[in-house]
Amino acid sequence: MSGTGHLTTPGGTRAAVEPWAGTLAALTPELASALGPLLRRLDALIGEREPVAEAQGEPDGYGGLARSGPLERLLPSEWLLAEEFPEEFLRRYTEHELLHLAAELRSTTSRGRVVALVEAGPAQAGAGRLVQLAALLVLHRRAAARGGELVVGVLGDEPGRLFGGEPAELLPRWLNARRPTDPSAEDVRRAEDALDAADRAWLLASPRLAAELPARPRTLTAEEAGWSAEGVGRVRVRVDGGADAELTLPPAPIAVRALRGAEFRRARAATTETSAPLPVTGGALPVFTSGTRELLLRGADASVLVAVKLVRDGSVESSGRPRRHVLRGPVVAAAQHGRRLLVLCVVRGRLVLEVIGRPVPDPDGYAVDAAAVGLPPAGSAAFAELTDQPVLPVLREDDGLLLPVAGRWRRIAPGGVVTEDGPVASTAGGRPFRWAREPRLSAVPLPPAAADAAHVVHGAGLVGWSADGREWRLDHERIGPRSIVLRDEGAEVIGLTQEGGEPVLITRTGAAGLVRAVRADGVRTHTGLSGGAGTPAVHPKLPLIVAEPRPGALVVADTVTGRRHFTIRSSE
Repeated sequence: MSGTGHLTTPGGTRAAVEPWAGTLAALTPELASALGPLLRRLDALIGEREPVAEAQGEPDGYGGLARSGPLERLLPSEWLLAEEFPEEFLRRYTEHELLHLAAELRSTTSRGRVVALVEAGPAQAGAGRLVQLAALLVLHRRAAARGGELVVGVLGDEPGRLFGGEPAELLPRWLNARRPTDPSAEDVRRAEDALDAADRAWLLASPRLAAELPARPRTLTAEEAGWSAEGVGRVRVRVDGGADAELTLPPAPIAVRALRGAEFRRARAATTETSAPLPVTGGALPVFTSGTRELLLRGADASVLVAVKLVRDGSVESSGRPRRHVLRGPVVAAAQHGRRLLVLCVVRGRLVLEVIGRPVPDPDGYAVDAAAVGLPPAGSAAFAELTDQPVLPVLREDDGLLLPVAGRWRRIAPGGVVTEDGPVASTAGGRPFRWAREPRLSAVPLPPAAADAAHVVHGAGLVGWSADGREWRLDHERIGPRSIVLRDEGAEVIGLTQEGGEPVLITRTGAAGLVRAVRADGVRTHTGLSGGAGTPAVHPKLPLIVAEPRPGALVVADTVTGRRHFTIRSSE
């Protein structure tokens, strides 16, 4: 094996297994090469119970490699071997070592997550932890190939406390998750009870713990089996208590460096954390109030507005330097329009326009009494509740400004003339404002069938609608009609995007705060974006989502995959 993500098959034939490239990028080339034999054997053991392709479903091309299959799927390199070394070909044939293309099947069932429940106590120190490292790499690669994700839970921790992400993020967190005591079978049961029904949970544990759960499927155990002058050289690995396999560990020097984290590559700049004076508290969460890359959030004081510009460089998302704006009064609405940031704030009972950047003609001409646009009195409980919510958008149409307040769209014309411009559909029933639920903000016309629907969502050039909030219809001139049924009771649809031309609903469950990307053929749970107190912000056009899973840390990620781009931390 090399650091480029290729596995060397027995006999010296090099087979490029493309899905490994991203997984092994988290390791130094030296460690990736040293782990080669261990990874190859574990992949074969785990693969029988964690297939890359579906066991049932409609044919959907090829995915990965297999040790068996019809002759027409045999790799060309194996036919070349038959011509040059026929005896070696026959030996591999009888030993089931020939490589075939594995058929990929499309399933309509929910994929769920692959969950690794790891024992992190003294019983798995040393050799056991090295096997866990290799097993996590194998599980991550297989989950990614199926379009899912791998998340990790440490046994003995609070049930439901999981972490995921790419290997560059996941492996350091796993490495630091050492615990002073060994878990019990009850810890395993509690951890499994907190998982989703569609999750596929693997137990990476010692033989002692596995013996307490004899009938449990998808259990991988490791124990020391052979020693050399440098220390443990071989381990005995069992999957589901079956026949054991003795596997060779990397040499002691590089194994020690790996367990100290010295052989892990640092995450790319796109996943690093940046420090900035971003006070993020309560409901004052970030929000996209236009189709630009400007992220807006309130400061600890209602008159402070922080703007963060997201920057894309190739496939990498990053942030510009946060800009902190102190306004003359509490901020009600704001949005980036071209080279100017328009902010509406309340100053001594009047709603005034402040412009940051390129000026507009006569900004004072838009000043009106706050009560004229339906705002509650400053200092009242209702006003405090309004300024504790994410910043509202302000639209610019012709020479007028529009903002959604008190259930109505209000238009402010030059000269301070206020008129109503229709209901705010997304706030019906007392719900908070949501860009994706507001029909007039859709980038494409609504289909006639969606006009009278009780629930509408739009984003990324698509529109979806539902009568009951669970069964959603979607239609687009390029993809045709689609239907998505939500399985989570009470899940709120917070956004709509696309993946490979297929619509994807972004949902959040109120009780657990789980964020999910739901397609017609599967569900992906974004563990790294879940659990926060507020609702994440989904960009109306771009595949971007921003969440605050932990207080004071804003995570900017890919809407569909949940892959973290970077984290912005608060200094307060």
